[in-house]
Amino acid sequence: MKSNKLSKLGTTLKANKKKIIVIVSMIALLVATGCLNYFLNVKQQSVDNPDQGNVSTPTFFATYRTDREATRNQEIAYLDEIINSATSTETAIASAESQKLAITGAMETELVLEGLIKAKGFEDCIVTISTENVNVVVMDEDLSLEDAAQILNIVVTETEFTAPDVVIIPYV
Repeated sequence: MKSNKLSKLGTTLKANKKKIIVIVSMIALLVATGCLNYFLNVKQQSVDNPDQGNVSTPTFFATYRTDREATRNQEIAYLDEIINSATSTETAIASAESQKLAITGAMETELVLEGLIKAKGFEDCIVTISTENVNVVVMDEDLSLEDAAQILNIVVTETEFTAPDVVIIPYV
């Protein structure tokens, strides 16, 4: 009986090692893809607009969105693997499903907040939501207190976060 439990434990540990190796490999590929995407975007914009001196402003927002989407897709793929794995426990499956719902909820809220902030006249912005705070990076070199108050009002109205939980960062 004990040897049967030990063999099951050994099989589980081998499966977990394989999963860890796959996850680490995928993260490394994700980072490499993000870097490659960034450098190709910068190169393409410099070819398309050779006279434009400041290439980083439009690239920052586009690159961030691309990297965020790739990371989220990868996270969801990992969670789907856990959910669909025959070796996953009920607790692991429930946790993965909960995390997947949280990610999709954050994605939807970020998209809504970005749209509302742009509707207030800001050229571009990025919103990221974590469990503890909301970060808003807005394209505005002269962000006034009134502008920051508008952004803060949008975030506080549309989420359950309070003013101290909101970080607004102007990006030049």
